[in-house]
Order: sequence, then structure tokens, then C-alpha cells
Amino acid sequence: MGFYDYSVRDPQGNDIKMDSFRGKVVVVVNTATGCGFTPHYEPLEKMYESYHEQGLEILDIPCNQFKGQTPGTDDEIHEFCTLNYGTQFPQMTKSEVNGENELPLYAWLKSQRGFEGFGHGPKALAMSALLKSIDSDYKSNPDIKWNFTKFVIDRSGNVVARFEPTANMDKVEECVKSLL
Repeated sequence: MGFYDYSVRDPQGNDIKMDSFRGKVVVVVNTATGCGFTPHYEPLEKMYESYHEQGLEILDIPCNQFKGQTPGTDDEIHEFCTLNYGTQFPQMTKSEVNGENELPLYAWLKSQRGFEGFGHGPKALAMSALLKSIDSDYKSNPDIKWNFTKFVIDRSGNVVARFEPTANMDKVEECVKSLL
């Protein structure tokens, strides 16, 4: 199976087929409304506004698996994002990205791009310390480690990059621009 074979549900319960994004560059991101990385919504929205007409789609998948940082309902999450960040990109229903109830799309994404580290700097060190306290073997599995992990899919449905939340958003934008 490939990217275009999967679907996710929107807050109204409709299946959104990834095939509807065929020929587009897609960023799939698991989000949270109460996380230190929540301000990533701002550069994500800016990217969406700048490149949507050129074929960029951003798929926002709220997730409450990381320290309960997305406690609200789908409606409350949507309201928070639109009021605080003016988000216009599609937001899906709150879902799991790891474990027994993970979205099949996420199982596939992780099989395509595993965890490669948090990089360097204070945020990377903080995330490494936090993850070690939760799972001493976190480096050896492809699981999503935290909110705002981003997968970039090219116009042919290939996962070309995985960016951990500690990645500089300018690097994410550079990757997206190179594929448009």
C-alpha cells in the first residue's frame, strides 16, 4: 500500500482519502493545543497561505497521546486553532498516532521514515531527556515521539522527509518549496 491508499476522518466523520491529494505536496502533522510546540501552527499557516495555490496541502491530525496536551473536543480544537492562529488548512478528527489504535496512515508513514534524532540545541536536549525518562529505548523505534512531528510527501505520494518538532520550521519550508 502507498500514501494514496489511506484515508483519515474529518471531525464530521467523513473519510478523507489521501488519493484526493494526488499530485500535491502534503505535510501530515500531529498537533496539540497545549504544547510548547503549539506555536508551530503559525509558520504552518504561513506556509499554507504562501504555497497552497502552488499545490501544498497540510493535514492537521490532533493527537492527545503526549502528556494529554490536546484535551478538547474536535470543535474546541478547531475553535482554538482558528481563533489563535487563523488556520485554514484541513483539520481531521483527534486520533492516535502510536500504539494499538494508531491510524493506519501513521503506521505506514513511520514505516517509510523512522526516527532519526532530535538534532542539536536546547530543545533537542530537552526532548531527549524527556523521552529517556519515558522510554529508555526511544531511539530505536519509529514511533512518533511528540506533538508536531511532520511528514512531507511529494507529488507522487512518497515520504521524502520526517521532521521532529525540534526541527527548525525554516528547514521544513525549504523542503516543501523544493518539491513544489
